[in-house]
Amino acid sequence: MAGSRGNGTPGVPRGRNYLKAHHAAWAVFHPAWIPEPLDPSVEELKRIRVAAGTVAAVGVYTFVEGGFALKEMLENLLIACGVLLLIAPLTVGVMLWIWRRTGSLRTLRPALLRALGLLLTFVASVVATVLLLQHNSSLGGSMLIIPMGLFTLWMVWFVGAGALRVTGNFFGTAAVHRSLPPLLAMVTSWLMALPDLFTGDLHGLGLGLGIVFILGAPVTVTAIALYEMARLKRGYGIRLTEHPALHPAQGLGNFRSPYGR
Repeated sequence: MAGSRGNGTPGVPRGRNYLKAHHAAWAVFHPAWIPEPLDPSVEELKRIRVAAGTVAAVGVYTFVEGGFALKEMLENLLIACGVLLLIAPLTVGVMLWIWRRTGSLRTLRPALLRALGLLLTFVASVVATVLLLQHNSSLGGSMLIIPMGLFTLWMVWFVGAGALRVTGNFFGTAAVHRSLPPLLAMVTSWLMALPDLFTGDLHGLGLGLGIVFILGAPVTVTAIALYEMARLKRGYGIRLTEHPALHPAQGLGNFRSPYGR
């Protein structure tokens, strides 16, 4: 975030203002227990991919659909949350089964519970925002329409900023194992893209552009994730199949501020 920084820590705003939705989202979805990224270049690639994906998605839902297709975007957002709730714990469970062969899992429980809490908090905020957007029109001429409208806009911005945070840290799973965020990003991106591909829902695009649009996200996510895991292995000796105790995610001076970076 550009501008003044507080207390000399990079990326920390001078003051906390929870009336600003992005400040609240940083505090909630990027808490202090999430470790600093080991490779800033990978984080930059993630930000570029998210920005490009957002522009592409808004373009498709606005111009190709013949007007801003809010209903379809909300439905897809809810589907994505459902996929996260199912696939993220399942993927982590598979990795726990692998790690249990070489060490105890008891020490991982606190970090796992915090990550699960972050996931549930994000899903709950998405569902609440979708419900607000769907039912605001029912207020009609009520005195509540203005404050509820403002609160809904705040929630939309909060969820959007939160999505950027969790895209980078994948619900703090790096506190469990550094290679978990790229693994989870790959698995969920493919599982969210394949249904559209199999059902032929190309969002009004032609066959070629539709396939590129649908596969663009999982392909780029996979490329960045594999690059990140390769950098972790080559630069720090961290392998996905190794027990997290061999490479503790948290080290001295490795804690983020509540706002993160």
